[in-house]
Parts: sequence; structure tokens; C-alpha cells
Amino acid sequence: MEHLSADVVACPDCDLLQRVPVLPPGGTACCARCGLVLGSNKPGSLDRSMALATGALIAFLLANMEPLMRVSVAGETSSTTILGGVQTMWLQGEKITALLVALFVFVAPALDIVFMLAVLLASRRPPAPRWVGALLRWMVLSGVWSMVGVMMLGILVSLVKISSLATVEPGIGIFAVGALVFLLAGMSAGFEPREIWSRVRWADGEGPETGR
Repeated sequence: MEHLSADVVACPDCDLLQRVPVLPPGGTACCARCGLVLGSNKPGSLDRSMALATGALIAFLLANMEPLMRVSVAGETSSTTILGGVQTMWLQGEKITALLVALFVFVAPALDIVFMLAVLLASRRPPAPRWVGALLRWMVLSGVWSMVGVMMLGILVSLVKISSLATVEPGIGIFAVGALVFLLAGMSAGFEPREIWSRVRWADGEGPETGR
């Protein structure tokens, strides 16, 4: 069976097969039928994605190691981290809620960051190994389930509601969560999967020999 050219892609929305030419710096290719963006040439996109992913990893670690806030009521002060809150919910019998928070706020973003770093590191010197293609597909799934932004909104709403009842001091963790929201968004927006796919070794052993 004859292989299709590497520049022939299928539109994810309408399945139209079409050829995507070599794009100039800053250029964008859209589907001829539905107008979906099929690819773009963003100079330095891999380096920017690497920087953002590294920053996201640091913010993620701080968000889960440092306390989110300190609450003082009637002279008693308490603080907790994200995982501490998950543990508390589990011990109080809210096991389903604890599992959902752990999945959406800890596991999914952790996988998203780790997969991104692994893909970028493995693709620095093409050809990239075939497992990079599998990680690219898993990245789509992990990114959908990551809900750090929703958690941040919930924290802000909680702060507003309890501010009149107790003294609340934001901790390092809450600032790290806020930074993580923006870093994850920038990491996803600046990432160009098509450039990675062009570096992946094919199943028959063929693939690019040199980078761009």
C-alpha cells in the first residue's frame, strides 16, 4: 500500500483530505471546506512550550506542597494543601468528591505537564521515537479533564463568602494555582502538534533524519 505524503492531512472536523503546504513564519493553514485551522508555523514554538511547561511544573509542585490559605476563627488557625483537602474529604466520608478533586485537579494536570515535557524533550533531535505519537494522543485526553481553572474559581468564591466570618490569609499555594492556570493555558495555546508529528519516526522505521 502506497503511503500518503506527509503533508496530506485529514481535517478533524469534516474529514476532508487535503495537502498542507510549507507555511511561512507566522502563516496558518485552514480547512478548505469548514475553515478549521489545520496547522500554523510559529517560529520558536517548541522552545516557548518547553519554557511554559517547565514553569507549569514548578507552579504545580508549589501549588500542591504549599498551603493554599490560612484561616483564623476564634483564635484558632488552620491551613491545608490541595492534597490535604482531598485527604480530609476522604476521611469525612466524601470519597467520591475526594476522588473527583484528585482526578481533575491533581492527576489530569500532572499528566498534561509530564506528557508535554516528555514529548518536547524526545522531539529535540528528530527523528522522535514512535511513543511520542501515542503521548500526543493522550495529551488531548488529559488536557480535557484538567480543571485547575475551575478549582481556582471555586477558591475565590469561597474566599469571598468566608471573608466576613474569619480572617483569611492567602498562602503561597493559591498564588501558585493562579500562575498554573495561566501557564497551562499558554502551554496549550502555543503548542504546535503538527511540528512534533513531522519529527516522529513512522511505524515502518522511516522518518525525518534532520530537524527543521
